[in-house]
Amino acid sequence: MPVVISADDRAAQTVQFATSMNQPHRSTDDHLSLEQYEICVRGHLDPRWSDWFEGFAIALKDNGETRLSGPVVDQAALFGLLMKVRDLGLPLISVIPIQPEQTEILDKQIGEGP
Repeated sequence: MPVVISADDRAAQTVQFATSMNQPHRSTDDHLSLEQYEICVRGHLDPRWSDWFEGFAIALKDNGETRLSGPVVDQAALFGLLMKVRDLGLPLISVIPIQPEQTEILDKQIGEGP
């Protein structure tokens, strides 16, 4: 049996959809609820590149790699960061979703500071 939706029901659904679209999304300032990523590239980046990489922390590794880590709002933002890596011509080694505590633990294990 086909479902029949009245004009009043359709108007109510439209208002509900429009209202949900106007709700604020997660803020980039709310780092605790954002997905955290670690992007590893070959070569060393100067820490001044942090602003260009959306405020990601930059850690230089002894093996000649750079680890960028920080929060990402969504997959589109992650893709934007990866395009920046590509635009600089940096060979991409890995992209890993991480827990915020993992970065601190890794820093201590390999003797890197924030």
